[in-house]
Amino acid sequence: MCPLVAGAGVSRRSPFVVVLSDTDRVVLEASVAGYTAPFWLVQRARIVLLAADGVMNVDIAQRLGVDVDTVCKWRKRFVAEGLAGLKDRPRSGRPRRFPAEVVAGVKAMACQPPAARQVADPLPWSRWSSAELAAQAVAEGLAVSVSASTVRRWLAEDAIRPWRHRSWIFPRDPDFAAKAARVLDLYERIWDDSPLGADEFVISADEKSQLQALSRCHPELAAGPGRVRRVEFEYERHGTLAYFGAYDVHRAQLIGRVAPKTGIVPFAELAEQVMTTEPYASAKRVFWIVDNGSSHNGQASVDRMRTAWPTATLVHLPVHASWLNQIEIVFSVLQRKVIKPVDFADLDALAARLTAFEPRYNAAARPFNWRFTRADLDDLIQRIDAHRAAPLLIPSSAVAA
Repeated sequence: MCPLVAGAGVSRRSPFVVVLSDTDRVVLEASVAGYTAPFWLVQRARIVLLAADGVMNVDIAQRLGVDVDTVCKWRKRFVAEGLAGLKDRPRSGRPRRFPAEVVAGVKAMACQPPAARQVADPLPWSRWSSAELAAQAVAEGLAVSVSASTVRRWLAEDAIRPWRHRSWIFPRDPDFAAKAARVLDLYERIWDDSPLGADEFVISADEKSQLQALSRCHPELAAGPGRVRRVEFEYERHGTLAYFGAYDVHRAQLIGRVAPKTGIVPFAELAEQVMTTEPYASAKRVFWIVDNGSSHNGQASVDRMRTAWPTATLVHLPVHASWLNQIEIVFSVLQRKVIKPVDFADLDALAARLTAFEPRYNAAARPFNWRFTRADLDDLIQRIDAHRAAPLLIPSSAVAA
């Protein structure tokens, strides 16, 4: 029952007097006026606001269409605990059907490839599904029965998704750390432990090859209410071309050109295009960061660049480290905003689109917020070394075979 006390012989008032601070009132009024707050919170906020205005519990109950005991409950909670008292108490919920050991066992199974299970009949799968995990748990005696949906819920709670995989590769360049470090230094405007001057520039360059000019057999259908943009599946091929790009990482300026194919000659033409353009033509030094593609590979490419342009220095990335080349980010933007979905009448149309991209990009571009530093590189090297030192886990069945 709601505790009441006599008030001046005419009415019965609650002993729990609600006094609101300015902050509490703002929060409660916002809950009542908002459109996204749950109904239970709005109702409790109204009870407290009316109580703070001196309205008695019986009158609050009549106004809001609730029981008097409900009003008493939330008035008392607020007086004792403030805004936090308007929230629901923690509830235990339905008791767990499966012991923690069963849940942990299924999750551990999901973290292993199926072939690693030591069972009489080797599993032929490359990865698990929820149904297969449930069946295997029963087969191995982890549970008498368990559904695929239950297993799926367990994995979702722990963010374990055994049906997904991600490719990766160990760096095989013996000078990976040294080569990567000098590139990261250049991004910080440092070379040989000395800061670069105002007349020294860093260019990130590469080529995007095999760009196809595909024309769709039927016109695309524009997006409409409840319908995404549709692109015809069938197409006609009109050949390929390559796009060479040189990106100034500190000025966020792109210089590019289209060529029939990749090779030493078109890369040399890109170098000429850049090195004869200001401010690079009169620069003290221009550092060119490139990967190990055939157009600019090995010491021969370094010598060619130095001979043709004495102020240019070609800096090679480690093998399989194009992810350290900022031009790849530009190419990603180009791929998403210019090329996809591929639908060009011919090579000339594709070339025109690529050429038109450059001034548009340069007008709004800002230098990338590059965050991978030498400290991150050191951490990466340590983790790679730890993986190299770890023993290779081979299923016992494979060893026996």
